Amino acid sequence: MCENKDNHAKHMAEASRISREKMHAGLGGPFGAVIVKNGVVIGVGFNKVTTENDPTAHAEVVAIREACKHLDTFKLDGAVIYTSCEPCPMCLASIYWARLDRIYYANSRYDAARIGFDDEFLYGEIAKDIKDRTLEMVHLPDDVAAIAFDEWQEKEDKIAY
Repeated sequence: MCENKDNHAKHMAEASRISREKMHAGLGGPFGAVIVKNGVVIGVGFNKVTTENDPTAHAEVVAIREACKHLDTFKLDGAVIYTSCEPCPMCLASIYWARLDRIYYANSRYDAARIGFDDEFLYGEIAKDIKDRTLEMVHLPDDVAAIAFDEWQEKEDKIAY
């Protein structure tokens, strides 16, 4: 990335400003995110979990959705994200799926845990063997599900992602 330090500070300041503004407006938790590609902001997000009754509406996911709509694509390679907090496991996975090039974050997952957010707990759960997780997971094989995977593998007109 050829962005200079001043641009990094500017974009992080915007993500942090959004987190405070939307939190104080009663729109969600203290999280904001900005996605930038070639020096241009292409997506902005803030936490909307409680206002949209959507546990997946974290700032990073909202920003990814906006950026993808803006560029009319599901791949954000060449873009970076500035977020006011180290992404939770769901947001981190979403960032990987979106193919962003880099993550810049302000607060850490430990800071989030200190104020009552589950990020650190979730990171710990993911690291555990499936049988040791708090949430029971049951493997229930299904023939049709297996066939769908076989068909996907052979599908010639699939769009890989």
